[in-house]
Amino acid sequence: MTTRPAELPRASSGQPSRWRVISWQIIGLALILGIWWLVTDVLKLYPPYVFPSPGAVWKEIEYGLFGTGPQDGKLLSAIGGSLRRVLTGYAIAVVLGGVVGLLMGAWLPLRATLGAYLTGIQSVPSIAFVPFAILFLGLNERAVLFVVILEGFIPVALAVSGAILNVPPALRVAGRTLGARGLGLTLRVLLPASVPNILTGLRTAWSFSWRALVGGELLIAGVASLGEQLEVGRNTANVGLVLGTIIIIGIIGGLFDTVLRAIEGRVRRDYGLEVQS
Repeated sequence: MTTRPAELPRASSGQPSRWRVISWQIIGLALILGIWWLVTDVLKLYPPYVFPSPGAVWKEIEYGLFGTGPQDGKLLSAIGGSLRRVLTGYAIAVVLGGVVGLLMGAWLPLRATLGAYLTGIQSVPSIAFVPFAILFLGLNERAVLFVVILEGFIPVALAVSGAILNVPPALRVAGRTLGARGLGLTLRVLLPASVPNILTGLRTAWSFSWRALVGGELLIAGVASLGEQLEVGRNTANVGLVLGTIIIIGIIGGLFDTVLRAIEGRVRRDYGLEVQS
């Protein structure tokens, strides 16, 4: 007769399951929509031209995405134009910020000077750079790209520099013991060990770039963009279009953040920094 060893209780990470979190989010969204519907359609606390109902906003989104009229379908082209600009600017910001961050992490004088300046510039709201970009580059897409790149570049550079500095000293000693020096030590030892923290910086940079994009597009007329749709809604007193565009901006930004957060979580688990729930 064989006896089975008693099963040990499973360790709990203290984190709610993914499905439970999704359920909470769905319930929260339903509550928001319910309160919105109650205020606008039932209690009618505000006239429709001031605060439209969820149904009216959905009609604006539907016309903008799937409508075939002469004034319809513009939201779809606006989304395409904005995504093209932000992805281009974000990619350039990641490359430039990564190179500058590596240099700051490896060279103390550069970190002490440029790092301090970048930290100060990061505190300036992105909308403050738009007038300078327009005067310097003209009233065109290059001005928008400039602001997007600037807002994405700084978080990436600071994140890469900080991540390299926070690598445990034991890894540096081990790398030097194995013969790595200078740039080789940075690329082969410090950079791979910094990947989880760098991913956090990339996610922050995306958020900054996305917000800077919409702020810049608000002032650049004549190009298909989500910022232009906000401006069109304001000029025509179409609050439904304004709210619908804001919702789309939030959904796109949230989707990209979710993808980056999932990649970050996967990498952190691979590095043994998190326990999968």
